[in-house]
Amino acid sequence: MKELSDLTAGKTALVLDQKDNVAIALTDLASGDTCTVAEDGGKKYEAIVIEKIPFGHKFALADLAPDAPVYKYGEEIGKMKVAIKKGAWIHIHNLYCERGM
Repeated sequence: MKELSDLTAGKTALVLDQKDNVAIALTDLASGDTCTVAEDGGKKYEAIVIEKIPFGHKFALADLAPDAPVYKYGEEIGKMKVAIKKGAWIHIHNLYCERGM
C-alpha cells in the first residue's frame, strides 16, 4: 500500500472524517479505476469507481438508498435523490440539501 505522503501520485482519494461515507478524488478517475483511499488516522484501502469522477468530486464508499444522508467533513451535506452503488459519483445531479430548500 502507498504511504499517505504518496497520495500525490497515482489514482488516489481522501476521506476527510471517519464518519464520512464519501471519498474525495485527488485525481481524475475513470470508470473501473482502482484508487488508494486514505482516511483520517492513516487507514488506507483500495476502492473501485464505477463511473467517471472528476478531480475534487465525491464518490460513494457504500451503496446509498434514496434519502440516505451523505456525510463529508463529518457532517451531513445532503441526501441522495436516488439509490446509487458504491463507487458512484455524487454531485448535484443525484444529491439534494434540505438546508437550501
